Amino acid sequence: MIRIAIVDDHEMVREGLRSILESESDFDVVAESGSADDIVALVYDAHPDVVLMDARLPGVSGPEACRLLGESHPETPVLIVSTYSDDDLVDECIAAGAKGYVIKDIERFSLKESVRAVRRGEGAISPAVASRVLDRLRQTPTAPTQTGPDGRLSESQRNVLRLIAEGFSNREIASRLHLSENTVKSHLQEIFRRLLVRNRVEAALLATKEGLL
Repeated sequence: MIRIAIVDDHEMVREGLRSILESESDFDVVAESGSADDIVALVYDAHPDVVLMDARLPGVSGPEACRLLGESHPETPVLIVSTYSDDDLVDECIAAGAKGYVIKDIERFSLKESVRAVRRGEGAISPAVASRVLDRLRQTPTAPTQTGPDGRLSESQRNVLRLIAEGFSNREIASRLHLSENTVKSHLQEIFRRLLVRNRVEAALLATKEGLL
């Protein structure tokens, strides 16, 4: 069972998200709030596995709430679910520690899979948001990064990294590359080690920026 907290200043949005999520047998919405002013206390009291949060909130903003939770509850991932997808806001949320960023018009299935992904420790970004972030990074010239002892990733690792950047889950990557999920996880661990990153989102963004794909 995945315990979920929803933070959004629109009651109808909260009700809609609750209805979508609780239609699944493995989801349980354990807390709701119209602001992030008491986000640390909410997470402490409700013990959610994932926090769904709007990026723009009255009082404490979404990015600031991510930073607060990163300090107080680093084990609790935040998935931003927002109407807004402007570049600065997306960058700020990811930099603040959000594990994913999806748009509110996302399909129900994709929202559910995004929740499951961040619960597994993976990243989740809406394709439209991901493509804009990657395009922006491609326009920023940087010197190549030396990764690992030989200065590069293996072909298999690059294939996994490319599919990460396209937003695929471990299971989907395993199916596309005809690998086991354990092999994909092993590749991910080595990619994170070589790129000196902590998660899938950081790996995809850095790899695109440094021209590693």
